[in-house]
Amino acid sequence: MSDTAHSTRALAVLLLVVFINLVGFGVVIPLLPFYAKAMNAAPWQVTMMFAAYSLGQFFGEPFWGRLSDRIGRRPVLIVTIVANAIAYVALAFAPNIWIAMAIRLVGGFGSGNISTIQGYMADVTPPEKRAGRMGLLGAAFGAGFVIGPSLGGLLARPSAGQLGFQIPLFVAAGMAAAAAIGVVAFVSESRARAAHDVIQPGRGEALAQAAAHPILSRVLMVTLVSTGAFAGMESIFGLWANARFAWGPREVGLCFAVIGVIASLGQGVLTGRLARRFGEGRVLTTGLGVIMLSLFATPFAPHPSLALVAVGCTAFGQSLVFPCVAALISRASPADRQGQMLGLNMAAGSLARIAGPLTAGPLFGLAAGGPYWLGSALMIPAIAFALTIVHRTKAAA
Repeated sequence: MSDTAHSTRALAVLLLVVFINLVGFGVVIPLLPFYAKAMNAAPWQVTMMFAAYSLGQFFGEPFWGRLSDRIGRRPVLIVTIVANAIAYVALAFAPNIWIAMAIRLVGGFGSGNISTIQGYMADVTPPEKRAGRMGLLGAAFGAGFVIGPSLGGLLARPSAGQLGFQIPLFVAAGMAAAAAIGVVAFVSESRARAAHDVIQPGRGEALAQAAAHPILSRVLMVTLVSTGAFAGMESIFGLWANARFAWGPREVGLCFAVIGVIASLGQGVLTGRLARRFGEGRVLTTGLGVIMLSLFATPFAPHPSLALVAVGCTAFGQSLVFPCVAALISRASPADRQGQMLGLNMAAGSLARIAGPLTAGPLFGLAAGGPYWLGSALMIPAIAFALTIVHRTKAAA
């Protein structure tokens, strides 16, 4: 088999594995607010469920990304996906909200493999095609969110209390287990094991190097600010939709499914083509602008259909941002450091997913639209950073 054919087969299998794993992840996400409420959790505890997972990812992503640079992508993928499956099963039997938070924390650390997957994609993709390939990865994520939330909403039985959420969690665990089997059976290693005498810098040194880099530093800030805004909206959406339109898990799940369709089409069809034509920096700026406007408009939606349109626009904007950020980082990083730098980016995203929900909970208590308006305001500095990236990439060309 030629190198090109081998690369194509590896990518196809990896995208399928990502899709299966994200179906399981998508099953859980729209149910978490209702699952926490079944434990008599307050709104701030609901958002803490999201923040705990992101806190685990904050420490996990750089660790697994750096390790995958040293020992290879494949073993890290296997370990992290299995950890994800175990965390879903443990969450199904959590006796109270505090244990559930602890499980989410550990599960977040164990499943922090997005940077490893991005590193695999970068390993087997030439630089000029990376935005498109990262878009395909995002499309697999989005497609998983199409089926996952719908499945979770259909399987959940809120009237049964906490027990009514065990079946969706078992399904999520099964999906993660299937993804792990797929990696074992079909995904080959994308890079050689690093020599023992090659010592990578630690997180502090790597962060200092990224902060001094004219592109990486600004990309990390874009991730931090934009992800915080999106995560705040995502964590509070179930509570907001319930208060505004009396939606339950089924309606919220179907809404997330629509978001998944939009994100999948945006990342899989449009982003790569737009990036090749206009450059990653310009597409990134456009995506951030779409997010800013849609977040501002969402609380004013007088009807569920208009709220769905506004949230769909937010998802479309995010579908432009995610692949361009990953492509810009992979272009600016040495080949043997891509996993680590992508891990730092995911750590920045995880930090934002901690701050976003923790801020959104109290703001929602003060004003239902507060988390959305704050997120819209945060897009202003993010757009400023993105415009600087456009100028820097022009100067470097």
